[in-house]
Amino acid sequence: MFNFDEANKKGKEAMDTALKSYSDVTKGFQAIAAEAAEYSKKSFQDGVTHFETLAGVKSFEAAFELQSGFVKSSYENFVAEATKLGEMYADLAKSVYKPYEAPIAAATKAPGKTPASVAPAA
Repeated sequence: MFNFDEANKKGKEAMDTALKSYSDVTKGFQAIAAEAAEYSKKSFQDGVTHFETLAGVKSFEAAFELQSGFVKSSYENFVAEATKLGEMYADLAKSVYKPYEAPIAAATKAPGKTPASVAPAA
């Protein structure tokens, strides 16, 4: 027979898990947005400083060397930031999935016979 108390308890547990998950997602996206904003600010400041320095260069060779160094460091900074943001997204996904790990494992657990115990049809 259907147990309303047990169903109510399971529903409350599911709602609590969902609310905690939404809270974790919100915090994670806030951290990612703050990191992206900080990188954008730093990148803009680096660009302004570079162009100020580039404006004061007297020779083409020095300008080329300065520009090459700036492009290389900008690329390295971008790759490092992209890696960091990728890790932040992966950590967020793991933390959001964690509360659902046990219920999903329990739901997908195969009850009954294993494939080795099934006899072939004659």
